Amino acid sequence: MTTPRIITVDELAAALRTSDVDEFWNVLTPDYFGGELIPGSRWVSVDRVGRETSTRGLDKNTRMIVYCSGSSCPNSRDAGAKLATLGFTNVRVFEGGLEAWKATGRGVEVLPKATAA
Repeated sequence: MTTPRIITVDELAAALRTSDVDEFWNVLTPDYFGGELIPGSRWVSVDRVGRETSTRGLDKNTRMIVYCSGSSCPNSRDAGAKLATLGFTNVRVFEGGLEAWKATGRGVEVLPKATAA
């Protein structure tokens, strides 16, 4: 099992800029998801990670980055560990999450309330 690598906000920005990511997920649970997404990502709750990879038939070498609200939130680490257990070998965890992203002055996308489940 490959342990997911923790990445910094600069490493995330570089991965997005160079398209070095296939799947980019906000893994907050429904109770904490407020509709904010780092541009280019989508919401896949940590408890749906396994189902999502199975339903979409994702290759085990898919370049994935997961994040949540910030370094005090365990969801990104939990999702990374779950993906590693499922056999995914190219998983990166952006522990800084929305907090670190916004702290650098970068913008977020906000989903309309109707689509934020």
